[in-house]
Amino acid sequence: MSTMSDDDLDGDRLREYCGVFGIFDHPEATVLTALGLHALQHRGQEAAGIVAFDGKRFNSERRLGLVGDHFSHEATIKRLPGNSAIGHVRYATTGETILRNVQPLFAELNTGGFAIGHNGNLTNAHTLRRDLIEEGAIFQSTSDTEVILHLVARSRKTRLVERFIEALRSIEGAYALVVLSNKKLIGARDPLGIRPLVIGELDGKYILASETCALDIIGARFVRDVENGEVVIISEEGLESVKPFPSQPMRPCIFEYIYFARPDSIVHGRPVYEVRKAMGAELARERRIEADVVVPVPDSGVPAALGYARESGIPFELGIIRNHYVGRTFIQPTQTVREIGVRLKHSANRSVVAGKRVILIDDSIVRGTTSVKIVQMMRDAGAREVHFLISSPPITNPDYYGIDTPQKEKLLAATHTLEEMRQYIGSDSLAFLSIDGIYRAMGEDKRDPVRPQFTDHCFTGDYPTTLTDVTEERVRTQLSLLAEAS
Repeated sequence: MSTMSDDDLDGDRLREYCGVFGIFDHPEATVLTALGLHALQHRGQEAAGIVAFDGKRFNSERRLGLVGDHFSHEATIKRLPGNSAIGHVRYATTGETILRNVQPLFAELNTGGFAIGHNGNLTNAHTLRRDLIEEGAIFQSTSDTEVILHLVARSRKTRLVERFIEALRSIEGAYALVVLSNKKLIGARDPLGIRPLVIGELDGKYILASETCALDIIGARFVRDVENGEVVIISEEGLESVKPFPSQPMRPCIFEYIYFARPDSIVHGRPVYEVRKAMGAELARERRIEADVVVPVPDSGVPAALGYARESGIPFELGIIRNHYVGRTFIQPTQTVREIGVRLKHSANRSVVAGKRVILIDDSIVRGTTSVKIVQMMRDAGAREVHFLISSPPITNPDYYGIDTPQKEKLLAATHTLEEMRQYIGSDSLAFLSIDGIYRAMGEDKRDPVRPQFTDHCFTGDYPTTLTDVTEERVRTQLSLLAEAS
C-alpha cells in the first residue's frame, strides 16, 4: 500500500463547483446575500464575493476563505451599500484560487456597470479566450467566467439583455448565471439545465439562488425553478422570461442529488434527502448482505445508510464519528500526522463496531484513498467483517461541467476491476448501485439510452454537450498565471 499524505485524503472527494445568489431592490440586499451565501457554503469553501449597487455606484468585496470569516462583520456590510446585490461562493474548477479569480466579476461597459457570478463550467472557454486575445482582448483572470464578460462587452446589440443573450449563444457547457446591472437582475441556465437555479420572493422582491436552502435561511418563498435555456430579467417592472434557445428536454446533473445539493434542498421538485434515502433503499434491494450494523461514512453517506437500513431491516448505527472542527491539517504533515491521517476527521465508535459484521455506506468512490483508511479504521476498531457499499455507480469518467474530478487515470473505477478495487480498499466485499438503480431512486423506470433524463457522464461517458476544449489541440496551452498576494 502506498503512503498517502493528508492532501491525498482531502482530495479524495468530489469538489463542489460554486453557488450563486442575487436579490433585487430590497433594503437589506447585502445582508440577505451574505446569509444566502452562508447557506450555499457547501458548494464552495475557497472564496466568496458580493457586489452591491446603491443606485449610483457598484460596491464590491471579494475575499479568500469562508463567508462567515468576512461577511459577518458589520464593517464589511457597511462597505457594500445598495438595494440590489449578487454573491458567489467558489471552489476553483478552472483558474487558480487567487483573488483576481474570485467572483462576482465586474466591468464597466458602455451600457453601465455589469457584475456576473457563474456556477458551472464552460467547455469552450479556452477556445473563446484564445480567439478573444487574438482580437485584442485583455484578460485579468484565468476564470472562464471572464469570457462571458468579454463577449457581452464586444456585442454590437443595443440593449444589455440582447448583448447578454448573444454572448450565451457563443458558449458551451454548463452554467447558472446571475448578473447585476444598473437597472436589472438577470438569471440564466444552460439549455440542458445542467446547473440549478431557482427563483424566490421575499417582501415582494425577487431572489435568484442556486438552491432552495438559500431561500429558507432568509425566510423567502420558493417561486419556481428557472427553466433550462431560460433567461429571467428582474427589474422595477417585475419578472420577464425569455427563452432564446430551441426547446429541448432538461438533463440536470445527477450529482446534485447524489452529493452536491444540501440535503434540505428541493431540486426540480425532488427533496434531496428523500432521494438519497431512496438510493440507499435501491442499493439494499440490489445487494443483500448478512450483517449486524449499517454504518454511514459521515456525513455524505448518512441518508443512503438510513434508506439501506430501513429496507434491509439491519440496524443503523453511527459507527464513525466525524470531527466537524478540523479542516485541513493544522500542524505540519510529519510522518506521525500522516499515519494518523483520516482519524483527524473521523473516529471509529468502537462500542458499535467491535465484533460486528459492518456494512459501510458512502455516496461515491473517487480515488479510493480515504476509503482505504475508513475500512482499516473499522478493522482496527474490531469489526469482524467490513462490507463497503456505494449508493451510486462507479465513477469512470472525468467531468467538464464544474465538478472537480481527477483525470481519468486517477479515478479508481476507471483503472481497476471491481475485484481489484475491493482488494485495494481492503473490504470483504464491494458493490455499487447500478445505473438503472439510481434512475429508479429518481422516480424513473430506468435510464433512457436515447434521451437520458439526467447528465450522468461520470458513470456512462455520455457527455451531453460538445467538448471543444478537450478536442481542440490548438487551445492546449498553459494559461499564464500572475502571482498575487492575498
